[in-house]
Amino acid sequence: MKNQIVTRYKKNPILTKNDVPYPVHTVHNAGVVKYNGKYIMLFRSHLQNGRSIIGMAQSKDGYNFNVEPEPFLTPSTDAVFSEYEKYGVEDVRISQINDDFLLTYSAYSKHGVRIGLAKTKDFKTVERISLITQSDLRNVVIFPEKINGQYVRLDRPHSEISKWAIWVSYSPDLIHWGNSKVIIKPEPYHWDEMKIGPGATPIKTDKGWLNIYHGVFETMAGAVYRLGVALHDLKDPSKIIGVSDDWILQPEDPHEITGYVSNVVFTCGAVLEDDGNIKIYWGGADSVMCVGTAKASELIDLCINNSRKAM
Repeated sequence: MKNQIVTRYKKNPILTKNDVPYPVHTVHNAGVVKYNGKYIMLFRSHLQNGRSIIGMAQSKDGYNFNVEPEPFLTPSTDAVFSEYEKYGVEDVRISQINDDFLLTYSAYSKHGVRIGLAKTKDFKTVERISLITQSDLRNVVIFPEKINGQYVRLDRPHSEISKWAIWVSYSPDLIHWGNSKVIIKPEPYHWDEMKIGPGATPIKTDKGWLNIYHGVFETMAGAVYRLGVALHDLKDPSKIIGVSDDWILQPEDPHEITGYVSNVVFTCGAVLEDDGNIKIYWGGADSVMCVGTAKASELIDLCINNSRKAM
């Protein structure tokens, strides 16, 4: 059963470097959202110098994407941001709150990795808002609505003291964040025992917020990145209703097993459809973009009836 939770699209990969009209060497780790009846994908690509930029593709059906002729987001030249984006921008997540699409992305520099926050209303112009973390922190996803009057995010600090875990933080204004606490930790000798981190923007259901996250397991041949799912309370996302004991997706197809980074499925975006199915988008081996579908009800059931401890 666990290998059938996510049904892969038969024509994967849906986007490769050959689909991009400017020189790149990878296409992966994309945030995806619906806007004006189309699917918008903001994907990461490596340039030949090894640094990353963000491109944009659009689709009417969520499967067949056309890439825009120019990159969507590149390292800033503005004095406030340029120092911390000099080595590249990566792994965008997209959250719609009212008319704004909030974009969180990893900004790399000689100082490490920080999270940048930008916004757009039309995916034509982008306004950078702030660098919302210090170093070293990645995988920030903002819930797509205010909860109890505050913005809420999931994140993953780098820490050897407390294993790479998922935290929750709160903000009154998107710039100042605090009241942080750890809410899900890796499980020892488990498929996600090495580290975990938020993946797609949380999805609201009548049973709770679905959090499709990534988990990493270290093997003799290197790390394996898989996807799992957790369910958070609607009114208090720091409360975990359940975390599925089983993964929902692992590297199996050739383009997931071999590539820029082998044995990786990594999501930054998922879209809930009106019929209750979720389109999950993932980077395969840090090289190509793939998509599959899962039933929201089945993901919820895994969290409630096949749960492991969160902490």
